[in-house]
Amino acid sequence: MTTTIQTARRRRSRRLLPRTLLLYALPALVVYAFVVLAPTIQGGVYAFTDWDGLRPDFRFVGFEKIGAVLRDAQAQRALINTVVIAVAFTVVQNILGLALAVALNSKIKTRNFLKVLIFAPAVMTPVVVGYLWQYMLAPDGPVNALLRGVGLGAFAKTWLGDPTLAICSVVFILIWQFAGYSMVIFLAGLQAVPEELVEAAAVDGAGPVRRFRHVVLPLLAPAITINVMLSMIGALKLFDQVWSLTGGGPGGLSNTLTTLMFREAFTYGDFGKAVSLGLLLLVIVTAISLIQYRALIKREQR
Repeated sequence: MTTTIQTARRRRSRRLLPRTLLLYALPALVVYAFVVLAPTIQGGVYAFTDWDGLRPDFRFVGFEKIGAVLRDAQAQRALINTVVIAVAFTVVQNILGLALAVALNSKIKTRNFLKVLIFAPAVMTPVVVGYLWQYMLAPDGPVNALLRGVGLGAFAKTWLGDPTLAICSVVFILIWQFAGYSMVIFLAGLQAVPEELVEAAAVDGAGPVRRFRHVVLPLLAPAITINVMLSMIGALKLFDQVWSLTGGGPGGLSNTLTTLMFREAFTYGDFGKAVSLGLLLLVIVTAISLIQYRALIKREQR
C-alpha cells in the first residue's frame, strides 16, 4: 500500500514539474514575445507595404519592395560584403582560436596571463573597438606611422578608404576582438578530452599530429559546432564595427545588409525597403544556420 502511494506521488510530481517550470519561464517568455517576436512579425508585415515610418496609414504592395531590394545594386553589394565577412571571419577566427587553445592548454608558466590578455578584447564594447581602430588605421594614424618608422612606408595604406582594404580591415578587427572568445570554448573542450585516450594513442605509436587529428579533434566536435554557429550568425548580423569604422563607405561600397538597412531607414526614410532588407537578412541567417547546424550535428554523430 505504501509503495503504491509513493508511486502515485512520484507520477503526480512528474506531471506537475513541466507546469512549474513553465510558470518560472513565463515572465521571460512574455518579455521575449514583446521585445523580439512582436517587432519581428510587425516588421515582416511592413516589408510588404509602402510605409515610410512616419505616416500612420500605408498600403500593401505585395512583393514590390522585396523585388526592388533583390534588383538593387547596393543591396547586392551589401549582400556580397556580408557573406564575405561572415565566411572569412568564421574560418580564420576558429582556426586561430583552436590554435591558441592548443598552445595555452600546455604547461607554459604564463598561460593564465595569456588567456586573460587574449580574451580581454572580447569584453570590450564593439563601438569602442570600432572607434579605437578607426583612429589606429587613419592615414596618419599609429599603424601607418609605425610602418613608415620601420622603413615599410610602401605598405602604408588608406586602410578604411579603399573598399577592399576596408572589408579586410573589418575582418581583421573582428578576429582580433573575438579570437579569444573561440579560444575559451575550445579550451573547455580540450580540458574535457580524457588523458587516457591520448596516452593510449601515444603508446600505439601515434605522433602529436595524428593524436590531435584522430583523437582530440573528433572529441572537439561539440565545441566546433558552438563556435562555428556563433561566429557565422554574429558576422551575418554585424553592424557596430562596420558602422563605427567606415559608416558603409567609401561610397557605400563597404555596406553590409545591416548598415544598408540602417541607412535606408534613418537617412533616406524608406522604412519599407529597410524592413525588406531586414526580412531578407532574417531568411539568410535562418537558412544558413539550419544548414550549418544539420551539417555539424551529422559530423558530431559520425
